Amino acid sequence: MAEAEQQIQSVWTREPARSRRRDQPALSREQIVSEALALLDAEGMEALSMRKLGTRLGAGATSLYTHVANKEELMELITDAVFGELTPPVAGPDGWRPAMLAFSHDLRELMLRHPWLSSVLGEMGLLYLAPNMLRLNESVLSLLEDAGFAPADADLAVTVIFSFVIGLALSEAAAQITIRRSGLDEVDWYRKLMPAAEIAARPYPTLHRRYLNFSEKTAVPDADMSRIRTENFDLQIGRVLDGLDPEFRAGR
Repeated sequence: MAEAEQQIQSVWTREPARSRRRDQPALSREQIVSEALALLDAEGMEALSMRKLGTRLGAGATSLYTHVANKEELMELITDAVFGELTPPVAGPDGWRPAMLAFSHDLRELMLRHPWLSSVLGEMGLLYLAPNMLRLNESVLSLLEDAGFAPADADLAVTVIFSFVIGLALSEAAAQITIRRSGLDEVDWYRKLMPAAEIAARPYPTLHRRYLNFSEKTAVPDADMSRIRTENFDLQIGRVLDGLDPEFRAGR
């Protein structure tokens, strides 16, 4: 009994408590998560509170605690629901790499679609136990092992791909939040930022050349920052997949 009491529980392995009040509307975890996700996507993290969410659901904040112990658990449920939007990769006739390239792009687009994730993912300590995350990890590991990766290499590849894509997308999403708050479109924001960035980088010649190059890209009348960012990501994730490819490494 003492050993069982010491077990660490997650929101996915613990049954929600039952409400004792019959006058409260019946709510499900799915309803709570769906409404919370809509609120986050519309207004961002600063808008989410248990009280406000309860009001939107027509229920008291206390009724939400029959399903989650606290706001942190709610965020874990919401975050896993978001990852449920991803389709597990499946290898086609061309092998594992095109499937993982497409999955990496889907993962990046997911992060940009829900930019509030940039402020919470680092706090999701038990997210790896969430059902959608388990499903995604299982599918990626199976795909890689079926393609001939040794189990240790498949584990490494999963860690590297998720860490790289999520880390890069978090930074990208945070920048998008800043740009939206400015009221400018992305190209105008960078055009207004680049003169100050160029001046700041002058003492650092190697870095300064890169700022000048980026400034030239944003100065083009029909500059498409979304396309530029996607093309850069495609090159970057391609190098990552090169390094993980057993055949590529064997030929070095």
